[in-house]
Amino acid sequence: MGEMKNEGIYDAKTLGTPKMLLLGIQHTFAMFGATILVPIITGLDIATTLLMAGLGTLMFHLITKGKVPVFLGSSFAFLGGYAAVAPKLANGEANKEMLPYACLGVAVAGLVYVILSGFIKAFGVNKVMKYFPPVVTGPIIISIGLILAPTAVDNCRENWLIAIVALLTIIICNIFGRGMIKIVPIIIGIAVSYILAIFLKEVDFSQVAQADMLGIPLNKSVFITNAFSDKSLAVTAIIAIVPISLATMMEHIGDVSAISATTGKNFIKDPGIHRTLLGDGLATTFSACFGGPANTTYGENTGVLALTKVYDPVVVRIAAGVSIILSFSPKVAALIGTIPSAVIGGVSFILYGMISAIGARNLVENKVDFTNSRNLIIAAIILVSAIGIDSISFKIGSVPVSLSGLAIAAIAGIVLNAVLPGNEYVFEKDGEVEDKSKGFAI
Repeated sequence: MGEMKNEGIYDAKTLGTPKMLLLGIQHTFAMFGATILVPIITGLDIATTLLMAGLGTLMFHLITKGKVPVFLGSSFAFLGGYAAVAPKLANGEANKEMLPYACLGVAVAGLVYVILSGFIKAFGVNKVMKYFPPVVTGPIIISIGLILAPTAVDNCRENWLIAIVALLTIIICNIFGRGMIKIVPIIIGIAVSYILAIFLKEVDFSQVAQADMLGIPLNKSVFITNAFSDKSLAVTAIIAIVPISLATMMEHIGDVSAISATTGKNFIKDPGIHRTLLGDGLATTFSACFGGPANTTYGENTGVLALTKVYDPVVVRIAAGVSIILSFSPKVAALIGTIPSAVIGGVSFILYGMISAIGARNLVENKVDFTNSRNLIIAAIILVSAIGIDSISFKIGSVPVSLSGLAIAAIAGIVLNAVLPGNEYVFEKDGEVEDKSKGFAI
């Protein structure tokens, strides 16, 4: 890679097939640790997740005219929605009865992206974004991390030694690492703590030996077609999960800005933020329909772009292809499934905290003025509603509905921002984009 001195001038034609394949595989490693963590935590199928990450990324590239070097991996922001709608069973097994309802909620959340994309295309980005300022989205992101925090601690309790090793490895790699070590701290943290767990005899390989080498990466038991038998559960799942998209859409726009800054191309203008939102939303809906998690643009892969200076979207499409190929091996999925809860706990310990920290950073970077009582009131209502309220139940006609605290918080924040005087937020579509790439994607 020493020859890549001029930023972004090397493409598939210049580098040749072997180097492009190597760069594509590197992008696969960058996204791998975080992408597989979501199905491990939620109980979704790992193979399906890898398949949908690959297919979703290719769909995104098709919709954005192949111009944006983005990889779509599993979104952590929706973990709270899965936990509320389909919490794991007491024995740690996946809640296969409720997972289809959670997937239905995520599928509808993806369609919210499509709606926002249409509004931006019709009315312009500035008019639409006025209703989703950082004073609303920042506290929502903060709340997501805080709501999930007890789950991380519970997993750590399975074996604190393993959890702490995972946690410390990630911190050391992210702070002191160089090159790819700094880019993939999650996968290194999992690997180191997993090896320790093997020595402590905390890993059971029996399922790996029984798994086939090749198989179809789809689990029909969690298709959303299984979520229409109970209207009440379906409506409740949708209302519980859809508000999360309000925060993740803003995160998407931040990620596209970061990629624009990294590559020196304004993707918000060309192919347009409406196209990137449309690609992300449709990929999320498509994934959820077949039992996969929500997708999101990955900061890890933005980091790889900055490291290699190779911005050709072809390398990301190669990574998508590798992800699809890996999804057809049940043995790979079974091996990933042997990762102990304590390892996941250690990773989640910092991951969930970083989700909240990203929300705080969102407020700081956008210079939200908390000496302004209006902003204080909006943030306060959002935080207390999201963290303090478990759920509120009521009926729409004859259909019982339960609103989660996060859903209430999102609705309250948007309404307060719209009705309280003093909303001066302006989204700068054509302004200079600052590099805000992050080490972990949500």
